[in-house]
Amino acid sequence: MKKLNYSQALEELEEIVSEIENENISVDELSGKVKRAAELIRICKAVLHQTENEVNAVFKELQDGLSEQ
Repeated sequence: MKKLNYSQALEELEEIVSEIENENISVDELSGKVKRAAELIRICKAVLHQTENEVNAVFKELQDGLSEQ
């Protein structure tokens, strides 16, 4: 399976939510859509967590560099 980036996962998640809200899916499809939505939420959360860690690392490097001067 192709690895999704944050934007791709969010776009697909928004499509699923729209389908559910507009009742464009059958009861037979609902379980599969909800499972896929949960998987997409996990992908988005993982990317956000990784990004937060990377940004915090950059800030720490900057802060450490400033305190050494």
